[in-house]
Amino acid sequence: MMHKHSINRRNFLGKLSLGASAPILGPMLTQIAQAAEGDLPPLRFLFVVEGNSLPPKQLVPEGITYRERKDRLKFTDTPIGASKLPRSLAPIEAYRDRLNIIQGLSGRMCSGGHSSNHGTLGAYHANFGRQIRAATIDGVLGAAFPGIFPNLILGISSRITTPIDFNISASGPGRSLATIYDPRIAYSRLFGSVAEGEARNEFVARQNILDHLRGDIKKAQKELGGLEKEKLELYLQSFENLRTRSKRLVEVRNEIKTIAPKIDDKFSSKEPTDQLDAHFEMATTSLIGGLTNCATIASGVGFTNMNVTFKGLGVNRHKHIIGHALYNKGDQTAWEESEKIRAFHFGLIARTMDELAKVPEGNGSMLDRTVIVYLSDGAETHHSRCFEWPMVVLGNGGGRFKPGGRYREYPDYGILGHRTMNTLFNSILHSADIPQDDFGSLDPNIEEAMHRGPLAELFV
Repeated sequence: MMHKHSINRRNFLGKLSLGASAPILGPMLTQIAQAAEGDLPPLRFLFVVEGNSLPPKQLVPEGITYRERKDRLKFTDTPIGASKLPRSLAPIEAYRDRLNIIQGLSGRMCSGGHSSNHGTLGAYHANFGRQIRAATIDGVLGAAFPGIFPNLILGISSRITTPIDFNISASGPGRSLATIYDPRIAYSRLFGSVAEGEARNEFVARQNILDHLRGDIKKAQKELGGLEKEKLELYLQSFENLRTRSKRLVEVRNEIKTIAPKIDDKFSSKEPTDQLDAHFEMATTSLIGGLTNCATIASGVGFTNMNVTFKGLGVNRHKHIIGHALYNKGDQTAWEESEKIRAFHFGLIARTMDELAKVPEGNGSMLDRTVIVYLSDGAETHHSRCFEWPMVVLGNGGGRFKPGGRYREYPDYGILGHRTMNTLFNSILHSADIPQDDFGSLDPNIEEAMHRGPLAELFV
């Protein structure tokens, strides 16, 4: 009887006559059928790349000693424990047990300067995006575990009239993947397949999509029960969230008395905070629904895109000016502005984690099988030389990574025990069961072994 029930569940997709929502709902139903057979879907990945450098000090929890590069002579692994998280990371307080702060990885094989463009996720010199040597890490993962879309790459730019760019991700040598800036275009690309006529390319198709989804989800739920039914309901809720007008994450606006922005639909707004909000919602929904297993958010990535002004946060200087001012000891405001902007990104990451944690999967939730990586395209400083590349990793890789809550610091450049960014990407590939020990290019000025293999310290 168990076997017969299992076969029926596995085959219910063939019996279910879906309407126009099939291209969107199909991946989710396939995942549910697989789970009924005991087969879990692959790990999911979210890469968040913020433009214009990440000062290492902004990642140091209170009570943990920050050491300059020259003072890092050996590897240290410090539990974060109950230490107060820095302002930049405060929004992910609820997930401190999944948090790995990684300091000291170098990336001298990359371009450096204002941005390493594709080299950021590719670990190679991309020459400002003009030389794409190989697939980036998200491109490799997307090809290995494709949903309807192998990759979903969304972002914001200071060039507000530019809807699409090719600045961060690649599927192979010379093959850059598109980064979509306009949330309406992204929405139409992801969910417009069930719209009709002119609505196919317009954001007003939201309601049409939801109408189709509601009807087809009700059909599917009649064939299922328990956790599967709940999972479908949560998926529908994530679409409902996408159409909620004027929903904003930036509660600080209520506290900023001098700013009175026009309350627009965030999908048509030109305000970077609204656009990021919309992009994170679409990425979250796409991961939940199986439309993609690898999403990338590129926030002002690349020299031509970096001058984003976060007026929605009360920050009136663009990121380029802030980047220069960060190292002006007389300008404390720049440091505070940088932290505020970074904390906004981590607030959106936390919201994504909240949504993934609600969706049951296996013996846990989707969050248990999702890895989130945050880094800058400019390594450690505004005019970066890539001697160190601070990174944040959230998630346990489906149980492959050790529990988080750790602050790991690797020895300085070239010193015994030093590691490069290649090794973190190798680690991600190992966690995804597609092990590779030689991702990216080599820095000829240090030992080859420093680039090779995963970071053993991350793994169980």
